[in-house]
Amino acid sequence: MKGGVIVNNIPKSDYIKWSKDISGKIKRAQLRTALKVNSEMLQLYWEIGFSVLDVQKRLGWGGHVISNLAQDIKKDFPDSTGYSVRNLNYMRTFAEAYPDYPFLNIPLSRKKGDYTKIPLDKITWFQHISLIGKVKNIKERAFYITESSNNGWNTEVMLMQIASGLYRRSGKAINNFSESLPDYQSDLAQSIFKDPYKFGFLNLTRKVKEYEIEQKLTEKLSDFLIELGKGFAFVGRQYGLEVDGTEYKIDLLFYHTILHCYIVIELKAGEFMPEYISKLNFYISAVDDILKSGNDKPTIGLLLCASKSNIKVEYAMRGMKIPLGVAAYEIEELIKNSLPEKKELKQLMVREIEAVYGSDNDRS
Repeated sequence: MKGGVIVNNIPKSDYIKWSKDISGKIKRAQLRTALKVNSEMLQLYWEIGFSVLDVQKRLGWGGHVISNLAQDIKKDFPDSTGYSVRNLNYMRTFAEAYPDYPFLNIPLSRKKGDYTKIPLDKITWFQHISLIGKVKNIKERAFYITESSNNGWNTEVMLMQIASGLYRRSGKAINNFSESLPDYQSDLAQSIFKDPYKFGFLNLTRKVKEYEIEQKLTEKLSDFLIELGKGFAFVGRQYGLEVDGTEYKIDLLFYHTILHCYIVIELKAGEFMPEYISKLNFYISAVDDILKSGNDKPTIGLLLCASKSNIKVEYAMRGMKIPLGVAAYEIEELIKNSLPEKKELKQLMVREIEAVYGSDNDRS
């Protein structure tokens, strides 16, 4: 290769673009293959589980039929794994939990047939057997299936989100989106912001100042982005804006790739004060005028406080026309007792792997 040209007279930039395009095709094909394999495996496991349920209910066969089946499958398919007694029981539970596979039907109203279909093959077998054991409410289960699929969570992240009570927190931030945003955007914005935010991953055991929390959040940006949710792209911390000759600094600035707008986050270490709303309003207006382009939607502000009075927040926001929300955050490890320790989590993952591929004893 000489300079910017490959020896066979192909321009280097053209080759790199072409090569990356080929790599992209391979990655997309691999993803489609993985999704297809997962879908076919779930279909097979559901059919086996459904058949076990059928013979037990219709013919009155007892629990021993599962152990007999596991032995017979091992004889017929000595090189196959994933058909241990434990995993066959999981298949039965899976079929019982989802009688309408490949969908989970969630009623939208009392009207018969009025429901939404949640595809079940969008998450893995590992995630399904964990989710069924942890979450009994079907609407909550549908929420975690959808969020896991949309955000690309693995089993560990999904379990952490379940333990943190994400279902109960989502869409709970106090906001004025219905009055300040178009209908198509306000509903989406409402669903994105939560209350409270859980910052236990910062491992802070003492009261700290705002700038220390900001610093820790940016140091653990991957964890912070998981807690914020899909679509948040980090722009900067203490982001400077000059307004009429004076420089101001925004605590945290993001761009949301789904809402197509800037997100201004102001962080307060103490209790909510009404005057914080005025400052946030100032920053939102400045970003709209200085950073927002013609294709961007209106900037949204999010005020995060260590504690808040909902009544005070509602009074402070009344009449505001610029879109903003207010939520609390928790930095203590309040969910530590409900989350598995690393050793326990590792054991859980081992059990899940054995459930799919069989244990060493199953394979011997």
